[in-house]
Amino acid sequence: MALISSFCIFFLVAHFATPIVCIRNPINQTPALFVFGDSVFDPGNNNYINTTTNFQENYLPYGESFFKYPTGRNSDGRLIPDFIAEYAKLPFIPPYFEIGKKHLVHGVNFASGGSGCLAETARGFKKVGETESKQILSNAVYIFSTFNKDMVAPLFANSSFPYSDTEYLQMIMGNLTSVLKGIYKEGGRK
Repeated sequence: MALISSFCIFFLVAHFATPIVCIRNPINQTPALFVFGDSVFDPGNNNYINTTTNFQENYLPYGESFFKYPTGRNSDGRLIPDFIAEYAKLPFIPPYFEIGKKHLVHGVNFASGGSGCLAETARGFKKVGETESKQILSNAVYIFSTFNKDMVAPLFANSSFPYSDTEYLQMIMGNLTSVLKGIYKEGGRK
């Protein structure tokens, strides 16, 4: 677990030391914001999927201090992506499952409470041409919040956790790297 603790500290320092910069593209269009993550960023997606009520926050006090009604967010107010969107002069970035196939020009939030980098952690479009889709993806800002559940999973596992610290971190980093490379391959750069 010492290796995991060291990695966690490194990850947090690297994460908060890296500024997020939103740069407008040449036609002065605000970049879209695509959000991926766990309960820290979940805007209510878990209200729309077949999951246990333990991963849903569609009751008070969740949402009462800002929205005045339950939102499905693990907060009684706004989340970090909400503040980033406001700073970038974007509207609230909606939960993916709330909007269906509506216009995604400003982005969408895919975060889901209980998610992690590993499938074992917790089980549970815009219709435009190819050119415009590529432009939206390449100008978008992508933010992630994950790894929380992965870090505590070994603590709640039975005494026969099947991986060493090194193996476990390699699995997590391998999966996360694959996702980041996939987004990069599709044009994601920020």
